[in-house]
Amino acid sequence: MQTFELIRIAILSSVAFVLAMAFTPLLTHFLYKYKMGKHIRDASADTPIFTNLHKAKEGTPTMGGILIWAVTLLMALTLGILSALTDIAWLDKLNFLSRAETWLPLGALFAASLVGLVDDYLNVCKIGPKGGGLSMRIKLLIYTAIALFGAWWFYYKLEWTQLHIPFMGNVEIGWLYIPFFIFVIVATLFSVNEIDGLDGLAGGTVGMALGAYGVIAFVQGHYDLAALCAVILGTLLAFLWFNINPARFFMGDTGAMGLGVTLGVIAMLTNQVLLLPIIGFLFVLESLSVIVQLISKKLRHGKKVFLSAPFHHHLQAKGWSETKIVMRFWVVSVVFAVIGLLMFFIDIWGL
Repeated sequence: MQTFELIRIAILSSVAFVLAMAFTPLLTHFLYKYKMGKHIRDASADTPIFTNLHKAKEGTPTMGGILIWAVTLLMALTLGILSALTDIAWLDKLNFLSRAETWLPLGALFAASLVGLVDDYLNVCKIGPKGGGLSMRIKLLIYTAIALFGAWWFYYKLEWTQLHIPFMGNVEIGWLYIPFFIFVIVATLFSVNEIDGLDGLAGGTVGMALGAYGVIAFVQGHYDLAALCAVILGTLLAFLWFNINPARFFMGDTGAMGLGVTLGVIAMLTNQVLLLPIIGFLFVLESLSVIVQLISKKLRHGKKVFLSAPFHHHLQAKGWSETKIVMRFWVVSVVFAVIGLLMFFIDIWGL
């Protein structure tokens, strides 16, 4: 059974990669034709270091994340519909659209990506506060609403009220599951968005984390969920082919926000969410650097801890090359993904 599922997952991931590679020329043609270029904040704003480091990227198309979620949804819906309408056995076996495992993460992926797409478009058109798209308050409200729906689904539909603590077992938390779920989703999606600042950085680090959770889902017997992780990984590999420095296009909020919320939902579905700060260590580091920077500027009359935040921009301002930062972050991501998996296996094996 597991051998078949491994073959199935490999096929789905490969198909996702091929489809994403095939669709990329169409997407890039559209983005360049209609000048969907990234807007970099003016140097006179409160981020002069960031602006100076990235001004050369002004005009590079954003919204490349469309490739990731569009291909994922296309495969899920096509296989799901064909499986329901036909009696073709191999289509039914490849179908990974299931109510128990993939409806919610796919729905969250689409909803968050759609909001991100609107935000990206407003940024391109220089609409919104400082011409940067939706305000942080509006985005926080919308994504919290998405997380609230997910929390309602888990609590009332799936009747989930337990949280697994590694090496301790399941703990009943009752209605606290709802605010905890919301916190996890919102924190994860904004953390992934923070790390999306250099060519190939978000795609690579999110890919490592999704790969780890794909392994966890597979071991738990959640094969459709593992297949979803594999499909997203396939599209991410194709995306990275064109996003590695110098990037052909950027992921944009439509990719980062969609991936962030999906990673959070998958972590909750596997009930291994407390491993997320380990597996996604760099996401935590990036968010903490922003929080520390903001608190320092607020309490110390504008004084900063980092030259620029998030942390990868600090390293860039210190003189690290963009490629060096991305490659080393990838290495760190692999290390912490492996540590997270080791903790998972030690926990379930009772060692």
